[in-house]
Amino acid sequence: MTQLEFDRQFEVIVIEDGSDLSSEFVCNRFRESLNINYLYKENSGPGDSRNYGMARATGNYFLILDSDCLLPSHYLKNVDLNLNHHFVDAFGGPDAADQSFTPLQKAINYSMTSFLTTGGIRGGAETLGRFQPRSFNMGLSKKAFEATGGFGTIHPGEDPDLSIRLWDMGFRTALFKEAYVYHKRRISWRLFYKQVNKFGKVRVILNKWHPSTSKVTYWLPSLFCLFSFVSILLLIKGNWWMMGLILVYLFINALIATMKYGLSVGWRTVPAVLIQFIGYGIGFLESTIKINILRWDERRAFPQLFFTS
Repeated sequence: MTQLEFDRQFEVIVIEDGSDLSSEFVCNRFRESLNINYLYKENSGPGDSRNYGMARATGNYFLILDSDCLLPSHYLKNVDLNLNHHFVDAFGGPDAADQSFTPLQKAINYSMTSFLTTGGIRGGAETLGRFQPRSFNMGLSKKAFEATGGFGTIHPGEDPDLSIRLWDMGFRTALFKEAYVYHKRRISWRLFYKQVNKFGKVRVILNKWHPSTSKVTYWLPSLFCLFSFVSILLLIKGNWWMMGLILVYLFINALIATMKYGLSVGWRTVPAVLIQFIGYGIGFLESTIKINILRWDERRAFPQLFFTS
């Protein structure tokens, strides 16, 4: 277990969101070394559970982390230094792959964070005040939480929605590059596809709620899907140049991942990138048709994306 390089007191709150397998026993093991508070509630989704914890926290600044994230020893120290240097009411940090992760997890991490894909530090500009934090690694002041009411009931997408509402109320956000976490992410191709497909669906909903944040770049995965479909048709007719461009692009990603993590990760990057683009692109197209063309209400179109708090 990593020892955190931080000598100030902090509170740890664990929210059990309706799980059948209780974590209370594990939490109790750390009560002598940590100020830890275990809270159980009925399942109502990640956003409402985070709100539940923040409403019961004693501090004035909250750090929000996913259960599949590991903290480097310097995490709290870097957060503290950044907040003291330029305070913001909400920040987000990057994610990375720890050496202990499986090749599949590292390949997915590459696909989700590489500047050559739709990954990277998502959410737009890294300039002060215009970064959209993600709730796997996010900070939020008590003042901002109380002003906004916290996260909404949509999932995924509750974190960019909160960021945009923060901007509308005059709060600033920022990226703290040094405050990264090790994010295990999905553990199978099926779960990864399901995740990115939801991301595509949610983006159209967020564009509807917040039209000023809509960007042409959100169409890129869908355009990739259409480009791939046309390239297959041309390949059948003996014209290979479009497919050749796709293969070169995938080879470059595989080469970079191989140089960073090794061959076992490099070749897995190819399906990871394809799944990310195709899953997101199909989700985005489906959501565009249902919400923008057929004018369905988002909760009717995708009830699985919304929790009842």
